[in-house]
Amino acid sequence: MSKIVLLEKIHPNALAHLASFGLTDVVQMPGALSGPELLAALADADAVGIRSRTHLTAEVLATLPRLKTVGCFCIGTNQVDLAAAAMHGVPVFNAPYSNTRSVAELVIAQAILLLRRIPEKNARAHRGVWDKNAQGAFEVRNKVIGIIGYGNIGAQVGILAESVGMRVIYFDPENKLPLGNATPVFSLQALLEQADIVTLHVPGLRSTENIMNAERIAQMKPSAVLINASRGNVVDIDALDRALRDKKLAGAAIDVFPLEPSSEKEPFVSPLLDLDNVILTPHIGGSTEEAQENIGLEVADKLARFLLAGTTKSAVNFPEVAHQDKGAFSRVLHVHRNEPGVIARMNLQFAQFGLNIVAQQLQTRGALGYAVTDVDGPIPQPLIDALQKDAATIRCRRV
Repeated sequence: MSKIVLLEKIHPNALAHLASFGLTDVVQMPGALSGPELLAALADADAVGIRSRTHLTAEVLATLPRLKTVGCFCIGTNQVDLAAAAMHGVPVFNAPYSNTRSVAELVIAQAILLLRRIPEKNARAHRGVWDKNAQGAFEVRNKVIGIIGYGNIGAQVGILAESVGMRVIYFDPENKLPLGNATPVFSLQALLEQADIVTLHVPGLRSTENIMNAERIAQMKPSAVLINASRGNVVDIDALDRALRDKKLAGAAIDVFPLEPSSEKEPFVSPLLDLDNVILTPHIGGSTEEAQENIGLEVADKLARFLLAGTTKSAVNFPEVAHQDKGAFSRVLHVHRNEPGVIARMNLQFAQFGLNIVAQQLQTRGALGYAVTDVDGPIPQPLIDALQKDAATIRCRRV
């Protein structure tokens, strides 16, 4: 029986879905863990489910030889050292599509609120000021929304934006097919100069760090607003703060931050706190009941299929082997360095133990190889031991 540890308030339907596969040895913990507490919680775990606050570094992974797989119950996987996990034979799964609609809806809502100056008027009303003034408040109809990063969420934002009458332009370093009437632009500067609303939907990479810096913010219209619901390190918060205070921008909505509290008990600190024309939300882009339900099912399903059948389809750091029902008596999962002769040596071992190969899938990804082999008889422990001793083997187990 595989032991699974779920941290950070994973939706309960993940537990139910795992149970439907017969995976009932599940430990749930409500918060994120770190240091010795994390190592103790995962010491005998075969799989772990986390969200964004628990970090699985190379050092942590090196102390968990039993760990077989990681499920990130969110879109991002920055909290896991993916390369280290792969070289330990640990595939990492996430939910790249399940909260797309929730994030897109939040962005459209924020765009409407910012252009109508609702944050400022709401703040003043709470202070007893009746600010019934139309100056600087606009409809979103016929306004240009500029989407930086036209992936799953960016494209969904564009579809929703068109439905309320906005004109959509987008910039993406890859050639992406436009949906609806969206129009690609071929430089970031061109997008920033045209857009009334700029919204970011990029991954948190070194190449996107502070992509919206002082220079780029200065390229936006003074009447424009900036929305970031992607990653905390893609906007230079100090530069944004200066632009807002100098009235070089009309407003902003920020859902993700370079430094975020690790729990509700830790105070949230930002230079933007006292600005009435800024919407600050605590990383809730995907925090809807629907999104969390979808994420719970998607990632739990991936964990179960890997633990029970070796399926790695859609793993973010691992050779992808599609799901295939076991074609014979036994299945062996073999993770190895991608070198010549590994499969030949492995298959020779099967033959020497009198086992016939009924089906075999092999995929490679960079320096890593992954073979799923079905054979017509039980797998003796001496065979597993022999496969483990091969110099190229990283991990080998039977399912």
